[in-house]
Amino acid sequence: MFFDNIPNIPNQFVTQINGFSITIKREDLIHPEVSGNKFRKLKYNIQEAIAQKHSSLITFGGAFSNHLAATAAAGAETNMETHGFVRGEELEFKSRNPTLRFCEEKGMHLHFVSRAEYQKKEESRNVQDFLIKNPKAYIIPEGGTNKLAVRGCQEIITEEDKEYTTVCCAVGTGGTFSGIVNSVPEKEVLGFVVVKDEKLKKTINNLTGINHNWRLLYEHDCGGYGKVPPELIEFINDFNKKHQILLDPLYTGKMLFGIFTLIKNKQWHWGNNILIIHTGGIQGIQGVNDRLSRQGKQIIQC
Repeated sequence: MFFDNIPNIPNQFVTQINGFSITIKREDLIHPEVSGNKFRKLKYNIQEAIAQKHSSLITFGGAFSNHLAATAAAGAETNMETHGFVRGEELEFKSRNPTLRFCEEKGMHLHFVSRAEYQKKEESRNVQDFLIKNPKAYIIPEGGTNKLAVRGCQEIITEEDKEYTTVCCAVGTGGTFSGIVNSVPEKEVLGFVVVKDEKLKKTINNLTGINHNWRLLYEHDCGGYGKVPPELIEFINDFNKKHQILLDPLYTGKMLFGIFTLIKNKQWHWGNNILIIHTGGIQGIQGVNDRLSRQGKQIIQC
């Protein structure tokens, strides 16, 4: 089965800065289209959908969602019909960006809804009407985060990773971060928040139980989700040139930019042997580059 073919994920030593050692777990290499943490999150959800004899998957995301793209690709690999509810009804009649175009190429049916409707997710009228007509549809939450996703993300950390003092992960909906927290309760785990969500701490508490080995850092989103200032682009390009590791500009790129900045400014207050989880998301670069190019700005060199 598709999700049983997990390659050996390497840890790549990157550099030492001011006595701090930085290593990256290359989860971005797990699959070319179902990349990084999305592979982990979808694994047990899709297996459960198949076991319950569901015939289709429905999920949610914005116009540049890594999760939508990964779900579309995973659905094609596992012969599951996929439906994506996309935030922004005005997008229905606009030309598709690279992410949404990819989703449709993989067979995903896109349903564009207003932002007010999108806030309700599974409880919205559009989704409830869809479920009445498609009772065999299996719901995967926005970002893929639920208990089955956390179970998959707990498999990111291996026995050899326990030599590191500190594990770092970019945080969106909190599922990947929660899985890592649960897998190394004896280590300190830092989450670099890139999507502001007032419910995030509650979500993580619910998914991690008694584990309190974690901390969220909110100051490294470069001005907000989707914001990609020139200094971030320069960092990503320089990092790729030096280390041959391409970073996405919305999650892992912002986290590493934050880590390097904290260490260089002598503001890093955690362990000196750091393992950083590269959660993939490379598919989003083309859409960001298209936007930057139209604005006459520097793009990410792939």
